[in-house]
Amino acid sequence: MAEATTKQRVWLSWSSGKDCAYTLHTLRQRDDVDVVGLLTTFNGQAERVAMHAVMLPFPCSNEDYQRCMLGAIEAARTADVQAIAFGDLFLADVRAYREKNMAGTGLGTLFPLWLADSGKSTAQLAQEMQAAGLRAVITCIDPKKLPKGFAGRFWDAQLLQEMQELGSGIDPCGENGEFHTFVIDGPMFSAALDVTVGEVVERDGFVFCDVLPAGVPVDEPAQQAEQQQAAAEQQQLGQQQQQQQQQLADAGLVEAVASMVQCPGQQ
Repeated sequence: MAEATTKQRVWLSWSSGKDCAYTLHTLRQRDDVDVVGLLTTFNGQAERVAMHAVMLPFPCSNEDYQRCMLGAIEAARTADVQAIAFGDLFLADVRAYREKNMAGTGLGTLFPLWLADSGKSTAQLAQEMQAAGLRAVITCIDPKKLPKGFAGRFWDAQLLQEMQELGSGIDPCGENGEFHTFVIDGPMFSAALDVTVGEVVERDGFVFCDVLPAGVPVDEPAQQAEQQQAAAEQQQLGQQQQQQQQQLADAGLVEAVASMVQCPGQQ
């Protein structure tokens, strides 16, 4: 009888976007990896995942980020995690940064979607994701690279075609920072998330679109007090992330408990 292979226990760096979601799907196809948790970084004051929701987080220094990550790494080791997986596609400097930070921690790194390993282009990967049933909403764009009207639209074949027609070297997966997404459906979920596209705002050089749980009113009075608005946004985000994490858990994560690493907001 063949000896059973021990699977590598892995946490996945989770932003709620399409690349990390498809990374989860890809890892689940492997028989040598067991994804046992999600690692999410978010702004401690705004309670938002950076760039994947309306509120641009307050600046977070590298020192703050690295200090927070050290705590997460210690938690991972305590949970017998052996590696952290990332959804990066081709930016060598980003990969090198992650590998440098993980060096000496006792944890390995995985880059399942790395295009140099698969020989795919980002256009091919985008088509593969969509063919697999992944659906996502564009929650943030860089208006210097994309029209503002792209915010709040679905990342679908029509959108990819329009990006190509712009003819300005836009990456169809947004790997150069053109846009960011929030996944609402795909093979990594047991059911689609029921959401409504909310308010679109421009802030600090980016255009953001909120994604709300279905049934939450989209239109807010312009005169609403800032404190009430912030409270409502935090509640909506909590419902949204809880629903997304529940769908992931229902889909079969044994220990789908993210280590929520808060990066302190700075005034």
